[in-house]
Amino acid sequence: MGNRLIQKLFLGMFVICMMGFYCLKTSTLLATHSVSLAPCASKVRNNSQRTLKADVTCSPKVNLMFMKTHKTASSTLMNVLLRFGEKHQLRFALPDGRNDFFYPSSFFRTQVKSYQPGLCYNIVCNHMRFNAPEVEKLLPEDAFFFTILRDPAELFESSFHYYKAYVPQTWRIPGGNQFEEFLVDPNRYYNPQGINAFYLKNLQFFDFGFENNLEADDVRVQESIEYMEKRFQLVLISDHFEESLILLKDALCWQMDDLLFFKLNVRNATSVSPMSPELRTRAREWNGADWRLYQHFNTTFWALVEAYGRSRMEEEVKELRRRNAEMEAICIDGGGAVEAAEITDRHMKPWQPIGKASILGYNLKSDIKRQYEELCRKMLTPEIQYLTDLGVNLWVTRLWGWFKDSVVQFGLS
Repeated sequence: MGNRLIQKLFLGMFVICMMGFYCLKTSTLLATHSVSLAPCASKVRNNSQRTLKADVTCSPKVNLMFMKTHKTASSTLMNVLLRFGEKHQLRFALPDGRNDFFYPSSFFRTQVKSYQPGLCYNIVCNHMRFNAPEVEKLLPEDAFFFTILRDPAELFESSFHYYKAYVPQTWRIPGGNQFEEFLVDPNRYYNPQGINAFYLKNLQFFDFGFENNLEADDVRVQESIEYMEKRFQLVLISDHFEESLILLKDALCWQMDDLLFFKLNVRNATSVSPMSPELRTRAREWNGADWRLYQHFNTTFWALVEAYGRSRMEEEVKELRRRNAEMEAICIDGGGAVEAAEITDRHMKPWQPIGKASILGYNLKSDIKRQYEELCRKMLTPEIQYLTDLGVNLWVTRLWGWFKDSVVQFGLS
């Protein structure tokens, strides 16, 4: 018992030191420059396709801001964007030292790797705490802003287990089901001033740069929703991921080949806590601002589906599933995701959180036909490795990974 306490204290001190370092480092990156919007806008050649109206053609959009939210299938969608950007030789605004833009600090464009005032970027898609004026300075005027939301009950269950080792105030929650115990009386355990407390309340609201401790009926919640409606051209819903991709394809004038995906950063089902209807209601009430945000954009989402056409949507989703199943048969050894310990290629192993939540990954087939080798590997490459392949020096992320795997996990095993 004494050793376990010492380990937790050591972990807590390390986290506090790292957070202090991040804040110190971030403070040196807040210098801003008076620059105009980036002037360039690359085009994808010979790739036009038809929109809803048969007599109207469109060109694929390439200037994109994807606001990557936490625990919303955003890593899977990010992989789609990285592959599209590489395929068309687009310029990414990438982070420096980490796989995010110094989250949870607010985003500043000087956090971008090799940033220079006025330099054009086509795609921004890494985790950040959204700061629209700073993001807008990186992209051309025609940039398409979109994001993705998830039912707050499902998101809270996922984030609670994934991040609880990084939130010291959860360490004192008793019982075998800490998630349920927390939701019985959240205010007994929740301290809004605690380290990483934002993971425990309205995480989506926080990601968008808003105050996450607002109550659902606060007028600022509605104002924030209205702001998002004006800033983002499309808000996807991860609970209906395939339908979301079809709407995105239509909005961006992309092709079905651009949407192919495998699910990334997915937890083992054994680490998912089942939720009763009562517990689901409690989770939504606790995350009331997120619930209002989700309800609003879930309504707009289905209005877009209706405009697109229900039967047309069903056919497109069926085709996307068929194409993904083909790629699974071509690429994945064993046909599905496996535990990290069963992945033979170190480059394919996903990042693992501290604790019992296990993130699944894939084994590549050894006999993939040459024309599919590169696509298969990129579709299955986890985020950390993909960013490294793009030239990001993830020294901070790797330092934390070494400490997590060599010291913390070993000590707790």
